Amino acid sequence: MQSTVLKRVAAIHDISCLGKCSLTVALPIISAAGVEVSVIPTAVLSTPTGGFENFTYRDLTEDMLPVAEHWTTTGADFDAFYTGFLGSAEQTEIVSHIFDKLKKDNTLIIVDPVIGDNGKLYSVFDEQFPFEMKKLCSKADIIVPNITEAFFMLGEEYREGPYTEEFIDNILVRLSKIGPSKVVLTGVYTDNEKIGAASYDAVTGKTDLILNDRVEGFFHGTGDVFASVLTAGIMNGLTVSQAARVAADFTVAGIKRTKNARTDQRLGINFEFGLCRLYDDIIREKNKNTGEI
Repeated sequence: MQSTVLKRVAAIHDISCLGKCSLTVALPIISAAGVEVSVIPTAVLSTPTGGFENFTYRDLTEDMLPVAEHWTTTGADFDAFYTGFLGSAEQTEIVSHIFDKLKKDNTLIIVDPVIGDNGKLYSVFDEQFPFEMKKLCSKADIIVPNITEAFFMLGEEYREGPYTEEFIDNILVRLSKIGPSKVVLTGVYTDNEKIGAASYDAVTGKTDLILNDRVEGFFHGTGDVFASVLTAGIMNGLTVSQAARVAADFTVAGIKRTKNARTDQRLGINFEFGLCRLYDDIIREKNKNTGEI
């Protein structure tokens, strides 16, 4: 019989009023997997930044620490902190302070270091920002960068794939030396037919490559979907490698639905139709280790 005591995750992301990314992805996905989600919004935007012009942006930096400070008076405990888009170096410092203030011995810190994609920084960031995000990653247990973000945090010039497995291993090991014991690197590929993620455990030294068939096109918000499912899986007892597998399959299924429907790819992918099966998929993956069905 399943326990009725919910795990609780504090998600620190922005909110896009239109489109599916950040908190509008994290909240439904993690909740559908049977995990309670509390939030600290970092900003409110009218739309995602990718593909849109003249979007509104309400900075919530001044509200972040007061929210966390009030939480300390409620006695609330968190099983994990999960961070995504942070709009400034000041916000990374505030989040670091929140970790110090609220983290318990058994609290997991998962950082999705949102910096850029396709070899470029997002337009709201300057060249110093990757190093500020790197400082935050040093406090994490798990980080989930894409390949572009990995290059920026390591201070290297971006290079296109395909990548050899040895090259991917080298990147993972170097990222783990920033501080996290586990790294999930997305957007990796060894040929032009498949693409996916690689997970690395610095304790065991084991790397797992998780690849799916490539779907042509650029789909916004996929990193947030992947990292949210990864967080949900880990909160339900999956290993990082297992959670990455569930996250990859879930994300690809959403991409395929979106492509087939020919909807506006700027607004994110159709993850909603997968929510009803997500918890079952997580438990099925978990039971592979026990031989249960």
